[in-house]
Amino acid sequence: MKKEKKPLIVLTGPTAVGKTALSIGLAKAVGGEIISADSMQVYKKMNIGTAKILPEEMQGVPHFLVDVLEPEEEFNVVRFQQMAREAMEHIYERGHIPVIVGGTGFYIQALLYDIDFSVHESEETYRQELSKLAQEKGKEYLYGMLKEVDAEYAATLHANNVKKVIRALEYFHETGEKLSVHNASQREKSSPYRFVYFVLNDKREVLYERINARVDAMMREGLLEEVKSLVKDGCGREIVSMQGIGYKEFFDYFDGNKTLEEAVEQVKLDTRHFAKRQLTWFRREKDVIWLNKGDYEGEDALLEEMLRITEEKGIYHE
Repeated sequence: MKKEKKPLIVLTGPTAVGKTALSIGLAKAVGGEIISADSMQVYKKMNIGTAKILPEEMQGVPHFLVDVLEPEEEFNVVRFQQMAREAMEHIYERGHIPVIVGGTGFYIQALLYDIDFSVHESEETYRQELSKLAQEKGKEYLYGMLKEVDAEYAATLHANNVKKVIRALEYFHETGEKLSVHNASQREKSSPYRFVYFVLNDKREVLYERINARVDAMMREGLLEEVKSLVKDGCGREIVSMQGIGYKEFFDYFDGNKTLEEAVEQVKLDTRHFAKRQLTWFRREKDVIWLNKGDYEGEDALLEEMLRITEEKGIYHE
């Protein structure tokens, strides 16, 4: 007998589109529990810059992968996959539905299609060789090496992302296969879940206005003090969490290379660019249902439509 797939709901979309409030209404309506697919909200002490949901905003809905790691700890797609799967097991045990909420498309894809990241652990020496090359000849040199063996994957990265450049070169060195080819084959996998995948969107000018207003609100709430406090605790620009948008931009201000106003404008610009990249990612994904906020008369109508689709797909029944 064929095993029935377990239900799963995904709610994603660009930053500042309004996922948080909608996710609470959705989870309450379906008896769901929320798992955050956000690469930054997982960190403690990073509340303002990550627009982290406050306990009083959760309205009693359990949240996972929010406020659980120290800023010094590394969080990546493999760790997300492990932690999210563990949370899902507990949610299913309680007879509830996991609702994945957040804007990190790669994390969602990894969980939804059970992408396998267990490639052989490369020899440490090769990784060290590559790191040394980056230091001696520069990031662009290493990026050039990747373009030679896997131009398609290189096109998805910036030369500054040395970690991912090294990982792709390692993968090619280990397997003789391009990482872009491996990722494409993993993307073709079918999901082990019975799912509905919502992408919430809004008009670009509305979204950009929301982003700018949100950054201004973050500054009023004490974002600068939050970043200073983290730096005081020993969090330098080299650690993964501090490379997040809303944190990394302030180092130029601390170093005297930018005024505070310029640093804040940089946060807004980087956030807008990030929203654009998120939308590009979601447009590439299969089986997504786009919900344009402007097509609905408010949040209630939007939620009603989501519940109708969720029920129609057999994921939830009233």
